[in-house]
Amino acid sequence: MINKLTFVTGLAIGYVLGTKAGRERYEQIRKLSGTVAGSPPARKAGHAAAGIGREAGVKAGRAIGDHLPERVGRHLPDRFAKHGTNGTSVTNSRYGQGL
Repeated sequence: MINKLTFVTGLAIGYVLGTKAGRERYEQIRKLSGTVAGSPPARKAGHAAAGIGREAGVKAGRAIGDHLPERVGRHLPDRFAKHGTNGTSVTNSRYGQGL
């Protein structure tokens, strides 16, 4: 019983000391990262990376937009045309209009 009590006491002390040391180290790292992130070179690099990302996104959007209609048209089944799968006309029953 004494061994268990000693073990639990050791765990509690280790936990308290570990969390305090961990919190201090966390605050130290957070402060340092804030200083680095706010520095002019880091901001300049961040803006450059964002610009490159925007350009790549625009380029990808154009590439997809150029090829999407022709590729989708080839792969869509006939059921998306103006007739249903059984050859009947697809209409909106509420208004009697084709979809």
